[in-house]
Amino acid sequence: MTAFSRRECAETSPTLGTAAENPVRAPLPASPRAVEESQGAIRNRSQIPDPTEQNLIFLASFPYIRAAPVVMAMFRFLAQPFGSNGGAATGPTKPKKSKMVAEHLTIRNLTPTPIELKLVERFSAPDAPLADVGTLAKNFTRLVTNTTRTNNPVDAIANDAKPFAHEDVNVRVEPWATAQTDIRAFTKSDKERLRLTIEAEGERHQVQTPVPTTESATMRALTDKPRFQFTGIYITPESHLAVFSSANLQAWMRELRDDTLLSALSIPGTHNSPTCHVAPPSVRCQAVSPRKQLENGVRFFDIRVQPQFPEDPAKDQLLLVHSVFPISLTGNKYFRDLMQTVNEFLDRNPSETLIISLKREGPGTHTDEQLSRILRDHYARPDSRWYTDPKIPTLGEVRGKVVLIRRFNIEERLKHEHNGRGWGLDASAWADNTPHAMCPSGEICIQDFYEVLETQNINKKIQYVTEQICRSGEQCYPYGILKNPDDGKRHPFYINFLSASNFWKVGTWPEKIAAKLNPATVDYLCRKHPEKQDGDWSTGILVMDWVGLDGDWDLVRCVVGMNSRLKSRQ
Repeated sequence: MTAFSRRECAETSPTLGTAAENPVRAPLPASPRAVEESQGAIRNRSQIPDPTEQNLIFLASFPYIRAAPVVMAMFRFLAQPFGSNGGAATGPTKPKKSKMVAEHLTIRNLTPTPIELKLVERFSAPDAPLADVGTLAKNFTRLVTNTTRTNNPVDAIANDAKPFAHEDVNVRVEPWATAQTDIRAFTKSDKERLRLTIEAEGERHQVQTPVPTTESATMRALTDKPRFQFTGIYITPESHLAVFSSANLQAWMRELRDDTLLSALSIPGTHNSPTCHVAPPSVRCQAVSPRKQLENGVRFFDIRVQPQFPEDPAKDQLLLVHSVFPISLTGNKYFRDLMQTVNEFLDRNPSETLIISLKREGPGTHTDEQLSRILRDHYARPDSRWYTDPKIPTLGEVRGKVVLIRRFNIEERLKHEHNGRGWGLDASAWADNTPHAMCPSGEICIQDFYEVLETQNINKKIQYVTEQICRSGEQCYPYGILKNPDDGKRHPFYINFLSASNFWKVGTWPEKIAAKLNPATVDYLCRKHPEKQDGDWSTGILVMDWVGLDGDWDLVRCVVGMNSRLKSRQ
């Protein structure tokens, strides 16, 4: 029997699920508890599957679990949602009071250009459409992860819609400043929609609030060939509009100087990046494919692999896994195919780089040293696009390349690479379940607290995430550029995992954690970061789950947008 590490048990809870992009057979009958877990979806107790029963089906497929009835019984009891009394009837849950929407509009300018609010137009709240219960029930994974959005979905204001009121205003917001206005966010109902016209150096741009998440958040320019592009992200409960400089997410590194340290950048990343396939919800961490992640700005991949033939030096097969489980129920997925996707993207976008953090996982008797041999001999050869120098590079050194962060030990011959300094950025001594730790190499500072055992731990996790963002934001390189590489100072990557999970609790599986962590992080970046004005304001590397669900890239836009501060100081 393969032993589970604390990390493996915390990260993986085997439950059958359905990929949002890969519909499968009709779902099983539902239990009332499963429907309550769907967080506000239409209640239809005959069509939505019970996650605990699906867990038992999946667990039973493993002989060492099936042979242990006590484990099955324990799982049936412990896999209840938070607040459950083990399956006994508890009565209907009392509805929570909705949080009041802030009365007045706040605007934060996170760009290097002064902006002025010129026009406010008000539109009545649209009638809420009736939901199609049958459509909702077809795809359980999509249903239960709808709350992973950073903002509630709204439709765009129709082109022919007429405002019931409009107001000419003149509210100036300086670069990197916040203006609390006396403009009411609503006059009749907190469901009203606003259309705001903002001017920058004579150019006018429009944004709707709340920003429709079904379309790009880029503001609509009202002039041909505009010099500026802006992105608006609206925090509805706070009536807070954050304005960022828009970036071409497919090639956002193009605008940055070659001599910028890679660790000075604000970089979006994904946790267990290739886990977008049909898989148990505890194994699946992503809504979209690695290709779509790259095209929408993600530049850090967290990947776990298992050598398939560790004893045969001629074979290069590395299975993609999450803990002891394969990442797909439809067959093995391989690192070679993932790297083909990466190489094709970098060929099309030579201005970009991708950081890959690799860790060995999966069942069997393979070793770190065997993984290092396979990777060196079959993938990261000296003539390849891999950057394996054990120091943090500048962006210019690694454009079009893959930067290796290794969470594994290396065989003896690789310790002598790069004039005896080793091979790859060394993160092999990764502190377990830590809110803050520095790897002994001094190149990587991590926040990777994942043991969310109770709901209150989610708030603790949010606190640890924001504290790590603060640590990164206070750094000054200066201006992101290392002028004297021999001064002995370390300028580490600040890697910040937004992921967490617990093997036994339905309420702490990856999509449930993301449903709280992702919106909380967007809110923090839009309204509070940085808490201190010094430094480059870099977010570091934010490693996320479930980004891009239904086209919602708000969190990625926030992270990439923070690079405007660094760029303006350069």
